[in-house]
Amino acid sequence: MNAVIIAVLVMVGLSLARVSVVFALVVGALVGGLVGGLSIEATLAAFNDGVGGGAKVALAYATLGAFAVAISRSGVPDLLAKRLIALLGQEATVDRQAVVKYLLLGAVLLVAISSQNLIPVHIAFIPILIPPLLKVMNQLRLDRRAVACALTFGLTAPYMLLPVGFGAIFLNDILLANISQAGEALGLEISRGMVPLAMGVPVGGMALGLLVAVFISYRRPRDYEELDVATTNMPHHEPETHEVHSLGLVMSVLAIVVALGIQLYTGSMILGGLVGFAMLSVGGIFKWREADDLFTSGMRMMALIGFIMISASGFAAVMTATGEIETLVASSVEVIGDNRGLAALLMLLVGLFITLGIGSSFSTIPIIAAIFVPLAVQFGFSPLATVALVGTAAALGDAGSPASDSTLGPTSGLNVDRQHDHIWDSVVPTFIHYNIPLIAFGWLAAMTL
Repeated sequence: MNAVIIAVLVMVGLSLARVSVVFALVVGALVGGLVGGLSIEATLAAFNDGVGGGAKVALAYATLGAFAVAISRSGVPDLLAKRLIALLGQEATVDRQAVVKYLLLGAVLLVAISSQNLIPVHIAFIPILIPPLLKVMNQLRLDRRAVACALTFGLTAPYMLLPVGFGAIFLNDILLANISQAGEALGLEISRGMVPLAMGVPVGGMALGLLVAVFISYRRPRDYEELDVATTNMPHHEPETHEVHSLGLVMSVLAIVVALGIQLYTGSMILGGLVGFAMLSVGGIFKWREADDLFTSGMRMMALIGFIMISASGFAAVMTATGEIETLVASSVEVIGDNRGLAALLMLLVGLFITLGIGSSFSTIPIIAAIFVPLAVQFGFSPLATVALVGTAAALGDAGSPASDSTLGPTSGLNVDRQHDHIWDSVVPTFIHYNIPLIAFGWLAAMTL
């Protein structure tokens, strides 16, 4: 069997068995290198050469984590949460419950979208915002599966489409960089502006899935018991309240605007995050002697995903060094023939298999790009179609994986009273309403772009 397939099977199998993803990637790379004919020394050398490719992304994530912690210290997320809770709490007793219900879902969706691009705090807002809203949701008899779908959409779709915040890392530093690297020797040229354009069609499929979830699947009322909130059931993110003052609010908004502006102008999330962090320090959001501790806390928050991406780059480098990718491409073309539609579908299904195991679209792109870009070129897919295939195949892991932050985050907030099951109330609904449309619309993008 092809060494690439064996390596992927080992890596995904270990990931699904709840072994550390970093460990799974390293073991998968070693197995793939040895099966592909490389010595242990050559395998390790290829892996070590490859890990440098993920260093830039890991540093960008660490910088963004530090900026997120600094923003949280300003009290802006707490202020937004309190205002929203107060507004909905006042309106929850009126007769027009349907209006309030959809207002709540819309507000949660907007906050989730902002957490990826405008105020890049990722899932850190969920323990602040969601548990206090559960009482309002219970009064409205709102199905929490609809809330989970709204949160997951807000945590995934924005970075797939908007090149700011986490979107800059996903679209520019990871997707564009890895496709360009894998396609350089094949004559494939991708520009920065092509990436959001190609991802627009798959994101449209996710938007359709969100509408189905909110207005059809989980429209009916659902009853929950009024139980005490078990805040100890919220791992990783403990709510911490910070007071906000006028100067802090002004400096926070200014820092966010400047950080986004620098990022858009230079294309560097690292520089934008550093400048934003420095402005918050100068503005008195935190004391200068606390800067080191805050920066370290932010880096620690993003450390795991950074190490996963570094390991994934090493994995991809080993697969390339074996020469088995070319063999896999040739054998795939021989089996499929010239059926581009079948080729696109199989690539998306393989991407689903890989990314469900790892649970992170950011981490799987180096692996998928190394395999899929040569396949796409061989089957004659356009550059836009190639981007859509690779980006969609990677996003499948975030949209419906049990190990993804985009499903674990919503569960951590909605299950504080232990009435929201992670698998059946978060993973299954998001898999149905997002992964299936992603495959369908990703295939459509590959065939039409």
